[in-house]
Amino acid sequence: MLLTDIVSEIARTEDRPALLFGGGRSLSYAELDEQMRRFANRLGHGEKRLVAIAAEASEHATVAYLAALRSGHAVAMLPPCDERIWDDFIDAFQPDFTFRRADGRWRLIEDIRPGKDRPAIHPDLALLLMTSGSSGAAKAVRLSRANLDANSRSIAAYLELSSSDRAALVLPLHYSYGLSVLNSHLIAGGSIFFPGTSVTDGDFVRIIDENGCTNLSGVPYSYELLERSDFRTSQTRALRLMTVAGGKLDSDLIRLYRDHMRAQGGRFFVMYGQTEATARIAFVPPESLSDEEQRIGISIPGGSLTLADDEGRPISQSGIAGELVYRGPNVMMGYGRERGDLARGAEIEALSTGDIAVRDEQGFFRIVGRKSRFAKIAGLRIGFDVMEQALLREGITAAVLGDDAGLRVYVVDAGCLKRARAVVAEASGLPANLISATARDSLPRLASGKIDYACLREETRKGRAELRMASGTVLDAYARVFYPLAVSRKDSFISLGGDSLRFLQLVMELESLGVAVPDGWERMTIAELGTRHPTTFPAKRQGASGVPIDLVLRAVAILLVVIQHETFWPIPGGSGVMMLLVGFSLARFQSGHLFAGRLGLALRPAINVLIPYFLIVAAYAVAWRAVPWASVTLTGNFGYAEPERHEMIPYLYWFIEAYAQILLAFALIFALPAARRLALARPFAFSLGLLGLAVVARFSLPHFIEIGGRQIFATYWVFHLCVFGWCAGFADRPAKRLVLMASAALVLGYLAFWEAVWIGTTVKYLTIFAALLALVYIKRIRLPAEMGRLVTLIATSAFPIYLLHRFVPELLMAPAAGILPPAAFHLVAIAGGVVAGIAANHALARLRNLLGNLSVGRRLELALPIGSN
Repeated sequence: MLLTDIVSEIARTEDRPALLFGGGRSLSYAELDEQMRRFANRLGHGEKRLVAIAAEASEHATVAYLAALRSGHAVAMLPPCDERIWDDFIDAFQPDFTFRRADGRWRLIEDIRPGKDRPAIHPDLALLLMTSGSSGAAKAVRLSRANLDANSRSIAAYLELSSSDRAALVLPLHYSYGLSVLNSHLIAGGSIFFPGTSVTDGDFVRIIDENGCTNLSGVPYSYELLERSDFRTSQTRALRLMTVAGGKLDSDLIRLYRDHMRAQGGRFFVMYGQTEATARIAFVPPESLSDEEQRIGISIPGGSLTLADDEGRPISQSGIAGELVYRGPNVMMGYGRERGDLARGAEIEALSTGDIAVRDEQGFFRIVGRKSRFAKIAGLRIGFDVMEQALLREGITAAVLGDDAGLRVYVVDAGCLKRARAVVAEASGLPANLISATARDSLPRLASGKIDYACLREETRKGRAELRMASGTVLDAYARVFYPLAVSRKDSFISLGGDSLRFLQLVMELESLGVAVPDGWERMTIAELGTRHPTTFPAKRQGASGVPIDLVLRAVAILLVVIQHETFWPIPGGSGVMMLLVGFSLARFQSGHLFAGRLGLALRPAINVLIPYFLIVAAYAVAWRAVPWASVTLTGNFGYAEPERHEMIPYLYWFIEAYAQILLAFALIFALPAARRLALARPFAFSLGLLGLAVVARFSLPHFIEIGGRQIFATYWVFHLCVFGWCAGFADRPAKRLVLMASAALVLGYLAFWEAVWIGTTVKYLTIFAALLALVYIKRIRLPAEMGRLVTLIATSAFPIYLLHRFVPELLMAPAAGILPPAAFHLVAIAGGVVAGIAANHALARLRNLLGNLSVGRRLELALPIGSN
């Protein structure tokens, strides 16, 4: 009996790990081989049989699959929880054995009913995988031992897999992509880890990292879920390889994960395949991935890709569309619809994929359309006719369309919309959010009586245009806030290089539109946020759901600054809290860019701070008729210049100089590839190391740099506060929070009580410690609605308040200095400074909106004609 190369590799019975599981259990190659032998003995080694297995990502299912291959039987991997597929399969293919859970236990059941005359199974047949058919009947892809070996070896070759590789398997084993991950790693002598948890689980990254996973494969929907988590900023020390297949991944996500893997010395593969080709057909080499990648790439080793026109003639010119045809040793034997089909040998030499593609001049292929009525959605190949028949069996007359974005169901009975979605969700295996349903009086039909799908596609196109109009309001908000940057629906707040100032502006813009802003919205694309229109989701109210803690701290900090500058009361902690928030904002919004080496995006927020600052510098230069060069060069806080000599503008603006210098310091640190690798591997540990350096600088540099009392404005005096805020952005677990707060208690406590020279110093550092404590342990604070709006308004205007608040008492109120009582003067000056900043922020917002709106009309004109397919 010929064994597959996969089984032959396992049969070497080595002690290195083969399968590992989330509960801590593992099987070496030797142990796996022994389990396979025992299970194979239960199946027998005589006449070739068909074994149907519930393809759970578990030890039982994996051992059974490999044992069936070992014993030379044919194995069918079926969805474990889909009774309809199991019933159809058993009726059509009459399996000799079934292996699935019953009453909570795995049971191997042999069908030994008398009178069953089952046709023989072809000697080459090794695997059956179910796929969609136009008739709705059970339809299987017949794969041979040679198909499995060829495709597994080809994948292992171009991914350069070896015995040191360990894959985190999160894909189902009844799916050819998931099975290929298992096969290719075993044939290379590597190992497989079954996490037993979803990629959305908060501990997912920690689990795969602690188990030494080097490789992670997913479908596009997997990457969308990963992007909503902190995956790209989390610790993955061993990860060197990520792959995507099973549908088209958005080009922005391709770019993000390409850059993410490159930054940590790894690779990201975009792949294309079909079950009919065992798994993989094409891939894009990581070094060839572009910023706007839409290609499926080149053929895998051992295979070839060509294009054919409608008459089947080959297309040799680049840029001409035709049906994609694949040839290779992994092309299936053929389809099967009943037991008798399993006796047939290989019937297909070339696989017509049904996808329409073009080839560019470099030989790379790109899919431009589909030939038949099916779509790959969230990694699943969905037949529209199958969905219609599933609905008809439930008494629902409907027409189904779809594309990569999801399914659209048209029904003639408005009362069954909810049930129609449920039926399609069950039949397709798709989540409900990828299925929409619309009621019509009747379905449009052609003269022949067939459904007019072209008419429905046009209706779908118009519906999407309306959705774009709805989401366009969100796009407009982004365009206004990020003006003059070009903004598209694929952008997110993070990808645009957003900062804390724009974050607050955008929150107010979105909430004024009635758009809900969930936690983590800054990583969502504009298109995703556009679906959260008030027609579907109620808007969140600041104060009802709670105001974000960093926003509250920003408002408190700027009020402390204004009060302290006016009264000199012993509450000088405002600027220190603002410095904490600078670090926290860098970690929250810019760390992804810094870790990936995208320093331009990381530095972009400085533009919004420096332009107003330099306008004030210019105003002073005009008033003084002298250029304050220390302020122009952003070095006035170094202590070598004096405002009285017009060498720099007042010390009030030291914070902006320190902010710019800190941004530059972070850029220089992350310009080093070694620093990026360390930060990516262990972000919190790296941050603690950076904090240690900042604390050393705080205590040592004053002994070498003598600038007297002005040292409180120097960057080295406050950099550690910024790094405390940066660390808070990565303190995502209790142990990390405890370590951070212990460090803060040690450093800030010393500064508050041992180095303190007056009560104000003690108050300052205790205030900063309290702010850090809140930042680390409190996410939101519930406030009355009106107070929540006021806090948001002050926080949004914090920077203009900081820039302008001293002009009120020193210029506007100068004539009243000797008239008003001191207490009244102080109160008016404080209130006036805050109001002046809010008014300036409002004026700037109106100007920004006016400029941003100039481009909206033209953009919508370009966007609306886009079709649905």
